[in-house]
Amino acid sequence: MNKTQTSTNHANKLAIKMATALIIGLIAGTSFIFLRENLISSGNSDTWTMINNLLFQDITNKEASNAIGIFYIVGQLFINSLQLVIVPMVFTSITLAMCNISDTKKLGRISYKTILGFLGTSLFALILAGIFGLTANKLGLFNVSIDNIASSEGSIASNPLLVFVQAIPNNITSVFGENGRVLSIVFLASVTGICINSLGDEILVLKKLLQDINKIITTFLTFVITKFGPIAIFVLITRTFAIYGVDHLKPALAYVGTATIALLIFLSFGYALFIYFTTGLNPMIFVKKISKVALFGFSTSSSAATLPLNTKTVVEELGVSEEIASFTLPLGMTINMNGTAIMQVIAAIFIASSSGYEVTVGNILIISLLALIASIGTPAAPGAGAIILFTVLTGMGYQNDAAVLAYSLILAINRPIEMLVTSLNVVGDAATCVYVSKSENNLNEEIYNG
Repeated sequence: MNKTQTSTNHANKLAIKMATALIIGLIAGTSFIFLRENLISSGNSDTWTMINNLLFQDITNKEASNAIGIFYIVGQLFINSLQLVIVPMVFTSITLAMCNISDTKKLGRISYKTILGFLGTSLFALILAGIFGLTANKLGLFNVSIDNIASSEGSIASNPLLVFVQAIPNNITSVFGENGRVLSIVFLASVTGICINSLGDEILVLKKLLQDINKIITTFLTFVITKFGPIAIFVLITRTFAIYGVDHLKPALAYVGTATIALLIFLSFGYALFIYFTTGLNPMIFVKKISKVALFGFSTSSSAATLPLNTKTVVEELGVSEEIASFTLPLGMTINMNGTAIMQVIAAIFIASSSGYEVTVGNILIISLLALIASIGTPAAPGAGAIILFTVLTGMGYQNDAAVLAYSLILAINRPIEMLVTSLNVVGDAATCVYVSKSENNLNEEIYNG
């Protein structure tokens, strides 16, 4: 058995383990939902509080000083171990990619094709979201009561174009000190790699150091994902559904249903069609191999946490060259947010409709444009999409009391939608990666079809 076959077998086993963990987690989480509702309705809320404190409580909360939160601790340890290497991984991988591309014209082509792929999938995602949102609104599905939903403050609105200004940092230490400045890391890595490339043999020690760091990161992530990934998926899924009651879901069932259907359709068919029409490859092979990445993104609800597995999958199983994967995927994690854009468009239409604002085709076009721009600056972290949604609402002027209540409702019930959104985002990055590699004639189709 050759190395490629061995790698594929290991990947298939990991995918099966992850899928099994997801299913068991969904069953366990749903069981805890019913247990929670039964205990609370029967007057035994103290019992549920004890269970919640033991297993699920976020121990960072002020009122949780005596809680244990076993599932929370395990899940956070796993997420933290992945986020620990985001900055060094993105910086080293992109820098080395720039070092290895000696042809500046090739670099320009890759950049152009990558952006084109991102914009192409985003355009179709926004069209689909607009159609679903407008249809649901016309059918009166969004005319729901939002009374008795506690108000919650949104983020302070800012111009979404600031993301482009902040791409070039004025303080290098601040960029490396947090995970929220990935676009700045991409810029610094690209500049560093191009400069090393230009200087050639004059810069050898730094290049070798970056290569060694990259190998350490790859080894660490492979160990974490393969050994602890399935366990973490079970823990994260179970906890998410266990703490997610049905009390806020009923008033916004129309939004949840509409967004879920739109996201699932684009995830199931949108990227498959994109692969077929742009590369001519068998899209079912792509769907099969990328499924574990989608599952992982669903469970972690973080594009950043999913980046290591996504990189490993597109290179080892889909045949994408490392130089293209190391450039396209980190960039896509930052600016390619198809799922986020779909969620924001449908959520904005839901909020406008339930708050008494008129929803027209023209309004939806403006919402889509704002959602596209705002999604570019969405941090690759859980829950970020719903926070950035406030930018879209502010841009449209949806700020009356009813809109604030509806927005608060979205914040309360959006966690499952955010999980599905992440799946779309990471699969979209992988699809664009395959397209760019194929267009550059360096896609290993033997690995892809294997």
